[in-house]
Amino acid sequence: MSRLANSSSSSTTSVASLPAALEKVNCDSRFLKIECVKDKVDLELGSRRFFDKSPEGAQARKTYLTVFLGGTFMVVLMIFTILPIYWGSLWKTPTRNLDGWVVDFDGGFVGQSVSQALASNAGSQSRVSWTVIPATNFPGGPQELLEAVRDEQIWTAVAINPGSTSRLFAALTAPNASYNGAEAITAYAVEARNENAYRSLIRPSLQGTLDILSRTMAQRLAQNNANSTALASILAASPQTIVSPVYYTIHNLIPFDQAVATASTFVGMLYQVIMGFFVVMIAQTAREASGYHKTLSTKNLILLRFSSSTFAYFLISLFYSLMNLAFQLDVTRKYGRGGFMVFWVVNYIGMLAVALALESLITLLTVRGIPFFMLLWIITNLSVSIFPLEVMPSIFKYGYAAPFYNLSRALRTIVFGTKSHMGQSVGILIAWVVISCITLPLIQWFVRRNETRTPVVSEESGEGVGQGRVSYESRSTL
Repeated sequence: MSRLANSSSSSTTSVASLPAALEKVNCDSRFLKIECVKDKVDLELGSRRFFDKSPEGAQARKTYLTVFLGGTFMVVLMIFTILPIYWGSLWKTPTRNLDGWVVDFDGGFVGQSVSQALASNAGSQSRVSWTVIPATNFPGGPQELLEAVRDEQIWTAVAINPGSTSRLFAALTAPNASYNGAEAITAYAVEARNENAYRSLIRPSLQGTLDILSRTMAQRLAQNNANSTALASILAASPQTIVSPVYYTIHNLIPFDQAVATASTFVGMLYQVIMGFFVVMIAQTAREASGYHKTLSTKNLILLRFSSSTFAYFLISLFYSLMNLAFQLDVTRKYGRGGFMVFWVVNYIGMLAVALALESLITLLTVRGIPFFMLLWIITNLSVSIFPLEVMPSIFKYGYAAPFYNLSRALRTIVFGTKSHMGQSVGILIAWVVISCITLPLIQWFVRRNETRTPVVSEESGEGVGQGRVSYESRSTL
């Protein structure tokens, strides 16, 4: 009977202690970092006020203010450390002029006058530094010069067309109603190479400089022909010969003629980083919810992170590219019908280049620190994607190796048919992918190594835990 009573008592105690045991298991869960609150009253909704004077309330208020004010200070610090990178890229730009060529294919009065005027940088607001190039360098004439600009050997070029002087003097001698002074000068540029440079620097410089030159030559010729016996007949039959004897035409060789392309060649790159950030956070949450961040070996965890990220970016880049097609972005100008596949692959590599860096560093920076790095990553990339690096402060020369700069160049080749730097641009993007593939395992190994170092109590010098000698050992999870 005694044995039966003891058994019954033991069973009753075990059942009674079951809720407490379950509560203890939930509190000690390795996968959910939740601090258990023993006071049941504290768990009730609305049980405290912000200025609660109890010790628990004071501690909660202190914790809240520390986290909130500390985070706000970090944002303010970010304003003065990260955002100025972008502002600085625009503040004094252009710090240098773009280069331009002047080629005299005329060899007469008009050609010499225009060449001398441009070489002396006529027009104080010009953002182009002109260099006179001998016409013998272009045996194919203006067409060969045009191809040199299209080939991005120079940002812009001015050609004084053959026969400009002879046509002008012939019209001054015998009135010609069909005379067109704009046939004398042709300026070449490629807007699709950098639309901001073309619209803000190249075209205004060409217009300002050549307008001054045109007015100057009109005044000079009007004075020289003021006493001409043919002046009255010229003014009657072809007044443009006197009013505008020498004018110009700007030939935009590759126009930025798809407004929707701005979404893929500039803003879309920012969206790729943001979408990559979402994938990083989703993957991090999935690993923590499943417990894989603790239970998997280091090798398997690294393989899981790589496979998850590359698969997600593969799908996202595909649907991102298809969305561009839905808005009728023409990607066939350079590679024909295969242009979409090239467009997709370039976007996929670009997304890997910018997003794997986030995947790599989230282990080290944690969820709380990765947004600050993401902003730095975005700002440093966007800053070198607005204007040509040639006109920006020298500190921004890093842009030649930046993912956004090279991704934008590759996309412009596909969308507009500009000169192909595909090998160099994609090569640099792949280099960034390789860097992330190296740093991700190293960082994961380093963090896992620190996590697996656990305290071991040695009882050689005492009987209790508090009296023992504490040492550390690492558990291998490779």
